Amino acid sequence: MNTQLVDTLVQIIRSLSATEQALLEKKLFSDVNYPSTLELMHLAEKGLALDFLSDEPDIYTSEDGEPV
Repeated sequence: MNTQLVDTLVQIIRSLSATEQALLEKKLFSDVNYPSTLELMHLAEKGLALDFLSDEPDIYTSEDGEPV
């Protein structure tokens, strides 16, 4: 691993103006496709990771707390 290169790049990025940093971020992450809310909901539903919650008692009701 070239830690010296990484450190130099970090210094260079930190020396950029806010506008230049924003442009760099846009170029670096423009092709990142984040999952949609619907896709995340589907994953949570089908992934079974939260199935244990079905065995938990319902301790809260719609009458609890303050309305948002």
